[in-house]
Amino acid sequence: MRLIKCYGKKLIMKELRKSYNFFIKEINNKKKSMGYGLIRDKTILADNIASIASVGYGLAALIIGVEYKWINYKKAYDRANRTLDTFINNISDNNGFYYHFINMKTGKREWNCEISIIDTAIFICGAITAGEYFGGQVKEKAEILYKKINWEWYRNKETNYFYMGYTPERGFWGHWDLYAEQLMLYVLSAGSPTFPVDKSTYYNFGRNRTSYKNINDIIYTYCGTLFTYQYSHAWINFMNLRDSEGIDWFENSIKATKANRQYCIDNRKKYKTYGENSWGLTACLGPKGYYGFGAEPCDVDLNIENDGTIAPCGAIGSIIFTPKESIEAMEYYYNNFTKLWGKYGFKDGYNLEGIEPWFAKEYIGIDKGIEILMIENYLNGTIWKYFMNNKYVKSGLEKLGFVSNKHMFTNISN
Repeated sequence: MRLIKCYGKKLIMKELRKSYNFFIKEINNKKKSMGYGLIRDKTILADNIASIASVGYGLAALIIGVEYKWINYKKAYDRANRTLDTFINNISDNNGFYYHFINMKTGKREWNCEISIIDTAIFICGAITAGEYFGGQVKEKAEILYKKINWEWYRNKETNYFYMGYTPERGFWGHWDLYAEQLMLYVLSAGSPTFPVDKSTYYNFGRNRTSYKNINDIIYTYCGTLFTYQYSHAWINFMNLRDSEGIDWFENSIKATKANRQYCIDNRKKYKTYGENSWGLTACLGPKGYYGFGAEPCDVDLNIENDGTIAPCGAIGSIIFTPKESIEAMEYYYNNFTKLWGKYGFKDGYNLEGIEPWFAKEYIGIDKGIEILMIENYLNGTIWKYFMNNKYVKSGLEKLGFVSNKHMFTNISN
């Protein structure tokens, strides 16, 4: 049976609500548990594995739930407050940074994973946003966690780059040496009242530029996958902001998103899944597992990993950059693929290249997270409003040299 056709605002709200449900239901809500408030990395295959990034998105989702009266304020406050207690009292850290994946029941490290700077940042962005919204103990505890992060520990003093990963067994590895999803790191670290990092770290990473077709001067990411142009923008409202070198990261993400869509249009003869309304190459589940599917412009051979898989979160997570094209993509997904829709809205990916079409059966927390935050920012700017109201975030942007195009820095969150 076909889904009833759904358009525009109605479909956006359906996806917003169902994405919200992921963060309400895929959670450890046992108040006496060591892992209270931890949220699953994904459904089905990782029943007891939480990701700290999922928790960050989940804290922001509570705000959206209150605003739409899907949860009452007191209950949401209590959940946020207890979740932060879990991180203060039960979750192991190193210099304020947390393991990427942890057991939902115990809060202990899983899969021998890394202590992740970027996933810690996503978590702390959610904590800061919740603190600004709920105030009281939630704000106090968010500040405790934020002030605990020693950003300098995660910076390579010789190269002036942040490392990409750390494990006790291996030590540090890799560098954030090119543009990707890490802009939030520089804002958070520059604004830190306890362990601030100099703005030179932000201006040090590479800003490789090129064009794709008639879309010019794109500062592109290594693999061209869309989440790298989205994640920091879910929290930081870069709209009408420029740094001291004149870079407008919001405009850059618009261009990169349009290039991603155009790449899918240009390659629709090679991959029948691709098209003008079937686009959004990003990291997601495909028939062979989880891959970082990408588009031009990039520095890698896309033939290595691209197999025709499309992730709904790619286009949906770009709704603030390309609203018309993103909504048209949502309508296409919903009105044509019954198996792509389920209890938490759009599933993680689909692929039409085989003898039989393939549809993911799972939902991934970070993918539902980027959808819910970007949709709400598109509709009302809610997450932007509260995150940008934080005094440390304001300080971080100011120290990095960001100014409003309208020369009204203090009002950028309005």
